[in-house]
Amino acid sequence: MRNLIFFIFLIVPLAGFSQTDHAEIEQLKQEILSLQSDVDNIQINLTQSQNKFKAGIIVATIGYTVTIAGGLMLGRENDDLGKVLLISGGVTGITGTIMMADAFKYLGRAGKPKKK
Repeated sequence: MRNLIFFIFLIVPLAGFSQTDHAEIEQLKQEILSLQSDVDNIQINLTQSQNKFKAGIIVATIGYTVTIAGGLMLGRENDDLGKVLLISGGVTGITGTIMMADAFKYLGRAGKPKKK
């Protein structure tokens, strides 16, 4: 009798837990899949940001280098060429800077929670 009561108190609670465990496991699986999707989305956005930022750095560096070269030519025999290089290099440098600033929009997307 004692063993029967002990057996009932031991098995009945376990039977109740087994039903809720299945639902909890399915919920955990869904949460894990959702988190994996979020991580994949963040990695895509970070890769896009990195590529656009690097391109902006290259364009800005070239532009500002041309600007410096144009500034060095001013007041010498190639004065007209220096003015053209100053303007074109400045425009190219500003374009590269805008490209770098534009790359940060992907970082903002990576940090925003999805609307459900």
